[in-house]
Amino acid sequence: VQLVESGGGLVEAGGSLRLSCAASGSTLGIDAMGWYRQAPGKQPELVATITRGAGVTYYSDSVKGRFTISRDNTKNTIFLQMTTLKPEDTAVYYCNARRGPFNSWGQGTQVTVSS
Repeated sequence: VQLVESGGGLVEAGGSLRLSCAASGSTLGIDAMGWYRQAPGKQPELVATITRGAGVTYYSDSVKGRFTISRDNTKNTIFLQMTTLKPEDTAVYYCNARRGPFNSWGQGTQVTVSS
């Protein structure tokens, strides 16, 4: 599975951004997709996930109520709508696709939130 992210950028605190992740290749067996992020000097953090079938979502406490993950199964694409952004949301955001025991990753997209 190949993943391509887009939508990152620089935004002021309180602003919004929308990330997209398009999957291609062996997409039929994907169980779930999601977003992780890694800030400089910090461990990677799971941000949000969504299952392919029922569309069950999960959010980390740090983004709950501010971020929304959604999907378009017809286009093998997921989205992350980020609102009320904070400087601590600054990180490289990576798209992930889980297919059985296998994980695929995108190249990452930078999100920078200025105070």
